[in-house]
Amino acid sequence: MNNPLLILIAGPYRSGTGGDADAIARNLERLEEAAAPLHRLGHIPMIGEWVALPTLRGMTDAESAATDVMYDTAARLLQHCDAVLRLPGDSSGADNDVRIARERGLPVYYSLDEVPAA
Repeated sequence: MNNPLLILIAGPYRSGTGGDADAIARNLERLEEAAAPLHRLGHIPMIGEWVALPTLRGMTDAESAATDVMYDTAARLLQHCDAVLRLPGDSSGADNDVRIARERGLPVYYSLDEVPAA
């Protein structure tokens, strides 16, 4: 068995929702649907929102307005991740995650079928 990879799952979260809380929740559910299959492959799934949302809850409105916590959190996580799984759908944040991953020389997968088992 190879070492497990820490894989950032990237895809639409706020994109295309018009700020609708139900649509945002459905997008998060879609991201989370990839977590169990990655775990089954022997890897560690990571979603930026899992870290960013509690961070946002702990900030004042002024702090959260001063930075885009979602993008910043994903960029920081990518300093520790080994790969990205880019799910379908328009998302400037996920596209930015792919750009950062490529700059770091990390593999970017576009399907669970592409992810090798650990």
